[in-house]
Amino acid sequence: MQRRDVLKLTAASAASAILPRALRAADAQIPVIDAHIHLFDTARAGGVPWPEKTDTALFKPALPPRYIELSAKHGIVGAIAIEASPLASDNDWLLKVVGENPVMVGMIGDLIPGSATYLAELDRLHKNPLFLGIRCGNIWDRDLYADLSKPGFADGLKALAKAGLTLDSANPDPRLIAAILKVSELAPDLRIVIDHLPHAVVPAEASERKTYLGHLRALAQNPHVYVKLSEIPIVENGNLLTEPAAYKDHLDSLWEIFGEDHILFGSDWPNSDHVAPFDPTFSIVRQYISGKSVRAAEKYFWKNSIPAYRWRPRRPNQRLA
Repeated sequence: MQRRDVLKLTAASAASAILPRALRAADAQIPVIDAHIHLFDTARAGGVPWPEKTDTALFKPALPPRYIELSAKHGIVGAIAIEASPLASDNDWLLKVVGENPVMVGMIGDLIPGSATYLAELDRLHKNPLFLGIRCGNIWDRDLYADLSKPGFADGLKALAKAGLTLDSANPDPRLIAAILKVSELAPDLRIVIDHLPHAVVPAEASERKTYLGHLRALAQNPHVYVKLSEIPIVENGNLLTEPAAYKDHLDSLWEIFGEDHILFGSDWPNSDHVAPFDPTFSIVRQYISGKSVRAAEKYFWKNSIPAYRWRPRRPNQRLA
């Protein structure tokens, strides 16, 4: 599996990024839907394809009870699991885990459009309302830009759109953004969520940067395209940056392009543990959003995930707008 090239460092203390008490109290009433976590059980028979056993930060079971213990104090009332395996059978494993834990409002699976079993599996999995879509991109040695030229791939994405499901991307770079723009043109009604956009490296060369930003602006014109402000924390010289100023300009540029109706929250837990524990990761996000209106914060933390994924509440506190 091709993962983001993150620094595996000893994380900074959670206390370094804890919000002022008044700010926490002001935001306490906003429910949060975490639209990007990964679930896996490293103790299961046969093991898992990811993470690797040598990954000391991640290689332990990542299941809903552990996530709830970390996240509930931050007002998180629900989460969406994003596939962490290319194994066909793991779509059913993940659906089972999600189904047994009402904090989970859905999951994004792994299917390959155009493959011999794709349409049948899409139809079968779609019968479960917790199955919200699939993920494509720079993952599992795949390349969305190249995949688009393969027989049946584009038609598979159109079938995904027809089913009313969502396409998540994986591991953005300029080539992937160009590919997602092509997807949005081939299947204009397909809901697309661009994961981890703050982590994408913006080209330094002027003409390449102009093209990249042009692609983002073109995607922003499609009302069915959303982005996750996820994979935000940055480590410099071995230290986690906790000052809001370190993040503001870059996040503001994405906010300006896509607008408050098309940006949503995802923690990337537990992959985020490569950079920082859950508490400071969430606090950095909340510090940034605290500069927005309450209405914008509600959209980011909760409301925008509904049109992006069409998830259904399973507990009273997962209220809908």
